[in-house]
Amino acid sequence: MGRVEASVDTTSFRPDEEFARRLDADDPLRAFRDEFEIPRRPDGEDVIYLCGNSLGLQPKAARRLVEQELDDWARRGVEGHFTASTPWYSYHEQFREAGARLVGARSGGGAEEVVMMNSLTVNLHLMMVSFFRPSGERRAILTDWPTFPSDIYALKTHLVTRGLDPGADLIFVRPRDGEHVVRPDDLDEAIAREGKRVALILMNGVNFLTGQAFDLRRITRAGHEQGCLVGFDLAHAAGNVELHLHDWDVDFACWCSYKYLNAGPGAVGGCFVHERHGRDTSLPRYAGWWGNDPETRFRMQLEPDFVARGDVEGWQLSNPPILALAPLRASLEQFSRAGMPALAAKSRALTAYLRYLLEHADESGGGWFEIITPREPGAHGCQLSVLVHDDPRGRYRALEEAGVVCDFREPNIIRVAPVPLYNTFHDAWRFARILTRQSR
Repeated sequence: MGRVEASVDTTSFRPDEEFARRLDADDPLRAFRDEFEIPRRPDGEDVIYLCGNSLGLQPKAARRLVEQELDDWARRGVEGHFTASTPWYSYHEQFREAGARLVGARSGGGAEEVVMMNSLTVNLHLMMVSFFRPSGERRAILTDWPTFPSDIYALKTHLVTRGLDPGADLIFVRPRDGEHVVRPDDLDEAIAREGKRVALILMNGVNFLTGQAFDLRRITRAGHEQGCLVGFDLAHAAGNVELHLHDWDVDFACWCSYKYLNAGPGAVGGCFVHERHGRDTSLPRYAGWWGNDPETRFRMQLEPDFVARGDVEGWQLSNPPILALAPLRASLEQFSRAGMPALAAKSRALTAYLRYLLEHADESGGGWFEIITPREPGAHGCQLSVLVHDDPRGRYRALEEAGVVCDFREPNIIRVAPVPLYNTFHDAWRFARILTRQSR
């Protein structure tokens, strides 16, 4: 049947187990699964882990890299800042190129656009200090609905602290009545209609609940035409879908690293700032010594005034957390070897296959679930959100008892994420069999 390619011919799919195993045999990325720790059931069998949208699995290399930093700390003490195997002083710099490749940014030549730092919500706050600058009638923020609660809290906080009213100045673009995802045309219309009073568009790259992937280039262009700054929360997009942030002219973006990037619970996040903004050291920001010019960083009290670096690293606050960054080295090395185009190609095939299996099993007209994630190419990543009409909690518990790890979002959505780095087509086949046999 050939190797997994970027285009997915669903007409060739079959529902039998042999076909799933053949897809795995032809998968050019199949060896990556062996590089991960797969949790096991009490009987020793691997669980069916489909929860990379919440917490990715541990790369086996992560343990060695963390232990290396512990050893350097034990043997070198403070000297490890400059003499460790990977010196701590410049530790964050090793992520520049890999991080840029991940999200389609520029690196090198004194114009870095990606830095790994802090956590996602912290970075969103830092970015809004610089990029939410209400003035006159242009004072609103526009976002999509449903939005992850932490984002809503952050958005409302910035409105309130600028003396604005979240009830009037936070604009949600919602799905139409009876629908689950935002229509792209409705989003275009909202930006055109509200744009003159919008200071900042801050949206999700991929919606956490529905799995809808937005057209970031289209949104950015529409926002810029209205004079808005445009940023994105890429928590569910980074490591999941192909991104070209620089070429799309995105102003800024932030993401976490513990979902599809597999860097561990609470992992250090990432931040993109387009180079045209990075060069502007006059932008207002919260300052910290690691964002200071490295040439004067250690002059301490002799240089009391903050002088920002002329790129994204000028938004750093504190020295990097080495033990937290070490697992990210393992993760980004895997992404660099696999490459986002190959991962995205497998993701399209794997997700399409899982959708096919679920819909094929429901052809008899059971109708007790529906997949609310968009079907169109480019409108989703590797997450499928399954809305369950009949006994959703009970069906989710049955999945858990059968050794499936996915997650449940109230009131009735089961989120499933077949991740291309470590999930298999046979995982998808087993999950579909377990879920759909409950209706028989």
